[in-house]
Amino acid sequence: MSAAGESRCATIAIGRVAVGIRATDAAFLGMLEERYAGFIDDGATPHYAFDVSLTPPEVADADADLRVVRDGRRWRIERGDFRADWDPLLRRGRICQSPNPYSIDSVLRIVHTLVLAGEGGFLMHAASAVRGGRAFLFTGASGAGKTTIARLAPADVRLLSDEISYVRREDDEYRAYGTPFAGELAKAGENLRAPIAAIYVLAQGPENRIDDMSAADAARSLLANILFFAEDPDLVRAVFRAALDCAERVPIRRLTFVPDARVWELVR
Repeated sequence: MSAAGESRCATIAIGRVAVGIRATDAAFLGMLEERYAGFIDDGATPHYAFDVSLTPPEVADADADLRVVRDGRRWRIERGDFRADWDPLLRRGRICQSPNPYSIDSVLRIVHTLVLAGEGGFLMHAASAVRGGRAFLFTGASGAGKTTIARLAPADVRLLSDEISYVRREDDEYRAYGTPFAGELAKAGENLRAPIAAIYVLAQGPENRIDDMSAADAARSLLANILFFAEDPDLVRAVFRAALDCAERVPIRRLTFVPDARVWELVR
């Protein structure tokens, strides 16, 4: 237990990127260690470090929109419940936020989108899971069935995420990593990785079936579900190129399914 007012760091490692969060509030650090259990690696040297100060909730402007803008070499990341300033070259930043888990969750997601954009990867709205040593992603519009697919997974499936999938290119293949960014299941994914075997665009229907998609439709579906928030033309182009490259290398198919466990008989 740290002394009152003493700064302490929790290191959260997701997708081979370790982010150190330093704060003096013991309750806040305890929340981090509980929320990101399985992804806490205090033995890792952080690639990036943030000092966090907490603002009383009544000070926050809940109606302010999210902004992610570059100011010289620094990034300014702001929303009603937090303000962050980050210098990726110095690898340090500051976060001022209300004392809730959703603010730090959002900052971490945004920082990872910026890091991944420069490395040929991205975050996307998708459930993802590993079966037989290969990863499968399930994406689609809200309500398409991402959480349902995750909930129906059989015992031999290991869940990476029911909400936000972490994709990065390594050598000549794309790999999916587990994330602690939970959706409706309110359960973090497992901290593991696997090469992506296929990406399924979900639709609910009267039967379980898999259909091929045209290259254009596959790319459009992928782009529609990638998360990226920065007002930065160069990084937007980088994410666009990464999505097109992924669509060329990874099979993308439409999966129509009835919401029961038999759908997993098609996922192999």
